[in-house]
Amino acid sequence: MGKLDIPYCAELRTTPRPEIGTVLVSGATGYIGGRLVQELMTRGYKVRILVRTYSVDYSDRWPGAGIVVGDALDYESMVIALKDVKVAYYLIHSLLHGRKKLEELEIQAATNFRKAAEENNVERIIYLGGLGDQDCDLSRHLKSRNNVAVELVGGKVPVTVLRAAIIIGSGSASFEIIGHLVKNTPIVLLPKWAQTYCQPIGIRDIIKYLVGVLEKEETAGKWYDIGGKTKHTYEEMIRIFSYLLGKKKIYVKVFVSSYRFFGYIASFLTPVPAPIVMSLFESIKNEVICKNNEITKILDFKPLSYSEAIILAHDVELQDEIRTRWSDAYPATHELETKLSSVPQPKFISTYSHTSQKTAGSLFKTICKIGGSEGWFHNNWMWRVRGTMDKVVMGVGTARGRRSYNQLRINDVIGFWRVADLNEKRSLLLRAEMKLPGRAWLEFNIFNHDVENQLSVTAYFEPRGFMGNLYWYFFVPFHSVIFKDLIKDIELRS
Repeated sequence: MGKLDIPYCAELRTTPRPEIGTVLVSGATGYIGGRLVQELMTRGYKVRILVRTYSVDYSDRWPGAGIVVGDALDYESMVIALKDVKVAYYLIHSLLHGRKKLEELEIQAATNFRKAAEENNVERIIYLGGLGDQDCDLSRHLKSRNNVAVELVGGKVPVTVLRAAIIIGSGSASFEIIGHLVKNTPIVLLPKWAQTYCQPIGIRDIIKYLVGVLEKEETAGKWYDIGGKTKHTYEEMIRIFSYLLGKKKIYVKVFVSSYRFFGYIASFLTPVPAPIVMSLFESIKNEVICKNNEITKILDFKPLSYSEAIILAHDVELQDEIRTRWSDAYPATHELETKLSSVPQPKFISTYSHTSQKTAGSLFKTICKIGGSEGWFHNNWMWRVRGTMDKVVMGVGTARGRRSYNQLRINDVIGFWRVADLNEKRSLLLRAEMKLPGRAWLEFNIFNHDVENQLSVTAYFEPRGFMGNLYWYFFVPFHSVIFKDLIKDIELRS
């Protein structure tokens, strides 16, 4: 077992307490929750995960975990989800898009969760929020995180609140934003807020704290600040990342300080969509460093420095072993999107086929590499143009990339698509997440015909109004070029 394979909590000096009973993890399909579930199961806990829609992938990823379907905005489903639960992790969160309604929904979700926990006599809630001095003018993102904490704490169930700054780890939004800015920009513009101090924390340490407070009963009903070993300004963080990657930069101080402007521009240089980048950039105005270090006296382990967290995250990326990624839970409503099987007959369907002597396994393996380091194999410029168009209107864009270059699982993203279904050696169904006047899917199928296989790609589109119809007819001529070349390339590379 290599260093990167060792459980995060292997060096945690606390004793597992699986005898406490069922532990529920909300937000289990997100970046942090997905890693927490595995750590808890490794330590022998009986884990139940809360999801908004069921997927067989969850049973495959976490065999032995209980799965309950529910939505925090639906109180009755929370009562059912929390039945017989002793400790519940509240990791439900969507990075704000600047919409007041979303802030209200987050409070409503926390209220439902708190009341349902009280009704079920849950013994503890553990919540991960954001650092930030509540007496200051916090960004909407940090203000919402603190408001959720206050709402949860206001009930009868003891709550442990952990407050952290930006998280550095393979697949984290902050890591990918900083990393791609370093890789893609020879000139780094430094607004005034680049001098704000931050105390970044590694994902490994986040998980240690989340598990550690579960195993230390005295942390119930307490608030703790958690952070990494070092504090840096955002300029220093970029300089350190550049140094570690061996990238020389020209740094230019500028007087423009609009968070939205810098966030919008940065979204074109990183895989992370503009709404997330803008939300994170707005939070930079607030100094986020630990002022309450009591947790370090209770959980005795050595947290990572910023540089160490960067190196570990980079190593995981190079080995293509990213466990979870920020895109797992973005857009926030992706789990609730319409399934192709629930659409009686999409209005527009376009299919392209090609016969091959290659094995189904070889063809499928190549299909699962699309959108990776080699893009879509052919006509990549067309995919990039479409992705740029989506970025302009603050969509996800094709540069969103993917969690793994060699493996796919249900709910993984491939650029502006998401894996909706996957059947080994037979089919791959993708659902569009770019901004569209309708709903779209892309399906790859392999049909066996005795000595040869038929490889096909089918585009489905259910338009929304006149603009939807116009969109299809505009792009249909490009389909013939893109998809015919794509399936031929898949066959050649298999």
